[in-house]
Amino acid sequence: MAGKNAKHRAGRRDGLRELLRVPGGERPDLGALDPSATPGGPGDKAAGLADTARTREALAELQQRLFAASTAGDRRRVLLILQGMDTSGKGGTIKHVIGSLNPSGCRVRAFKAPTPEERKHHFLWRVRKSLPQPGEIGIFDRSHYEDVLVARVRGLAPRHEINCRYDEINEFEESLADDGVTVIKCFLHISYEEQRRRLLKRLDNPRKRWKFTPGDVEDRALWPDYQEAYALALELCSTPSAPWYLIPADRKWYRNWAVGKLLLDHLTALDPQYPKAEYDVAEYRRRLLAD
Repeated sequence: MAGKNAKHRAGRRDGLRELLRVPGGERPDLGALDPSATPGGPGDKAAGLADTARTREALAELQQRLFAASTAGDRRRVLLILQGMDTSGKGGTIKHVIGSLNPSGCRVRAFKAPTPEERKHHFLWRVRKSLPQPGEIGIFDRSHYEDVLVARVRGLAPRHEINCRYDEINEFEESLADDGVTVIKCFLHISYEEQRRRLLKRLDNPRKRWKFTPGDVEDRALWPDYQEAYALALELCSTPSAPWYLIPADRKWYRNWAVGKLLLDHLTALDPQYPKAEYDVAEYRRRLLAD
């Protein structure tokens, strides 16, 4: 029975994309989805942590191959987008999943409120400037989706303008896919009660108070509006070229495991290769040995 269960879990992990993918054109009922669930995951936290460590090793190898391939003209790159309510773990995911990668091949960008300069431009202007180059893995802590999330909830732009942005985002992400960018969008789904616990931990720990802002509580008061805005973005912007993945995020170990597995799955599918030497390896080896 144990062997049968292990095979069953392995099969579920192989289909993690399908398990977590948000169907396009369908508005998810976020209130009905359990943020503490572990779909497709290992049996427990210890197994998840061990598997995540193995995943990081595999990611490091594939990242090196992706970067090496770019030196021979391979234009492919990866963009990992992390979205979620405050304390959902965007920064923690970057630390635990991306932390083992070579920084020279990564491009991490955290999107805050637009600067006065950024407000003068189209909302995608600052995003285009932050895209990964060939061979790189880009990670967005928040993203262009803030312009249909915060902007919608806070009324920072006319509603008709915000409604037009969904199509603009889809066209933008399709153009990225056409240009060799693999877009992986993860919504870190946290519960209302878990957010309360994490915010209290920040307030109660002097070493973590720097992470807390009064705006966190103000946004929390708008929780239903944000859930509606997220559900709408997931419905309208989960496309074949850039689907959304919904990651239950109450259990940090599962969140890290799932995002790591999704990234590994996409990189494995890309299968980047080390470029072949364009010189006589044997000749240069002979010369070095004769030196």
